[in-house]
Amino acid sequence: MRRISRITVAGAATASLALALSACGGTSTSAGSSDSKGDKGLAIAYDVGGKGDQSFNDAAYAGLEQAKKEFGYQTADVEPTEGETDADKEQRLASLAKQGYNPVIGVGYAYAAAIKGASEKFPDTTFGIVDDATINSKNVADLVFSEEQASYLAGVAAAKSTKSNVVGFVGGVDIPLIHKFQAGFEQGVKDTNPKVKVLSQYLTQTAEEGGFSSPDKGKTAAEGQIEKKADVVYAAAGLSGQGVIEAAAANKVWAIGVDSDQYQQEALAKYKDSILTSAMKDVAKAVYNLAKSVEDGKPETGIVRGDLKTGEVSLSNSNPKFADDAELQEAIKTAKEKIISGEIKVKSS
Repeated sequence: MRRISRITVAGAATASLALALSACGGTSTSAGSSDSKGDKGLAIAYDVGGKGDQSFNDAAYAGLEQAKKEFGYQTADVEPTEGETDADKEQRLASLAKQGYNPVIGVGYAYAAAIKGASEKFPDTTFGIVDDATINSKNVADLVFSEEQASYLAGVAAAKSTKSNVVGFVGGVDIPLIHKFQAGFEQGVKDTNPKVKVLSQYLTQTAEEGGFSSPDKGKTAAEGQIEKKADVVYAAAGLSGQGVIEAAAANKVWAIGVDSDQYQQEALAKYKDSILTSAMKDVAKAVYNLAKSVEDGKPETGIVRGDLKTGEVSLSNSNPKFADDAELQEAIKTAKEKIISGEIKVKSS
């Protein structure tokens, strides 16, 4: 446990943190309560799209806020910079570790090389990475999810909700992680109604091209699918998914959100009546749990997986039209039970 007494250094900690990180990305928030290494807590470095994506990064921030409130320690969250290299990312993480933040979490698979490098330089700091399972270091927690399971349920919802028998999938970047979303969604659709056609499209081949950070690309892709009669469109595209949701609302068809409960996101409030549900993965819980494990003196390490059984992937029930549809809810419940029992094995590619 960190010691309970804390020395207030109002303003000084924020200023020193800003100076230390100015060369490798800016901090969005920093609440100073001590200059003692032992009293600094969770720090996160955002993925492409940054804070405010109403999805993946914002979920990580929610976990940070929960830890900050519960443990009363100093936290930091740092934005990415355009065109940054792995060396830039490693410098950012190393800077946070050097200042005494523990744990330090890279949000997104793009931090893999940086986490590996920084964790070797700071063996007494616990590091975490969201959405990557390749590090295999004794002081790193690989926070991963069975996204294909939640996506399968999203496919069930789409197949039950379509009237045109055409639905769409928009992936941000053509990579194995997003293939999991596509594979689960397509399987859920086909298992529910083989007559439903799934249109699938990726926005870019690499994250650097903006696949996770370009709402305009998402909007254009969704409009193309809607022109081909898709009346339910599922986006696994980070910030770009906002464009998919906007296109769905403009054309009076359903959108399915991702990662966070996008029906509840303030920035998407004017589109929420078009958000059928969201395939969620509880990044907030994973981030908080890692912080708690460090606070308790028993840091998580190795692969830490969230799935339907643990409750860390799921479908949201915020839209009353979705929650009150008894037939749809029964279909989803049945599918969920079969996935958890192993009767349904969901593909990941």
